[in-house]
Amino acid sequence: MKNDGFIVCKAADGLQALRMIEKEKYDLIILDLMMPGMDGIQCCMRIRQKHDMPVIMLTAKNQDMDKITGLSMGADDYMTKPFNPLELLARVKSQIRRYRGFSKAYQKKDNQRIEIGELAIDEGMHTAFVGDKEIRLTKTEFEILFFLAKNRGMVFSAEKIYESLWQEESFDSENTVMVHIRKIREKIEVNPRNPQYIKTVWGVGYKIEK
Repeated sequence: MKNDGFIVCKAADGLQALRMIEKEKYDLIILDLMMPGMDGIQCCMRIRQKHDMPVIMLTAKNQDMDKITGLSMGADDYMTKPFNPLELLARVKSQIRRYRGFSKAYQKKDNQRIEIGELAIDEGMHTAFVGDKEIRLTKTEFEILFFLAKNRGMVFSAEKIYESLWQEESFDSENTVMVHIRKIREKIEVNPRNPQYIKTVWGVGYKIEK
């Protein structure tokens, strides 16, 4: 990270990390899952209570449930050890670029509002409603939902969704996108197993009907 021009601050555990985040503004957090005192999952949950900067989770575990748990608690991306340091660097740059681009889009005056049945998505306000109920989405969940809504009727593979939003070549990203889609469905669908909004086109990808 330092060789590529980043300023890096290190924390020995989750509690120290939280104290540092309260004192300084950081563009991105890289969290190890296994830490003393407070693990990465708990730390991520605490971060998400107040902050929306990107979080990349690192772990030696490679079980799908560990990945699902990390992403469900608010992580934006997930890497399993061992990994190529250049891949981590690429993901860091991608997440920061997305975050800064999203912040600029948030400030635009011509942001879109999309309504699909009971679902309403406001890009400028970064809000989503089903009927009168506001749906709390993470930044990544909102981006995926808005991307599919903006391109209603088109089918996108998990890889294409990843590449379109992360603006990077897909790195074994199918599970990451699938978990985010599952979490969105749990929040906006009456029956996530029989979704009304985000449809699965088996063997191809996902879409929102026109």
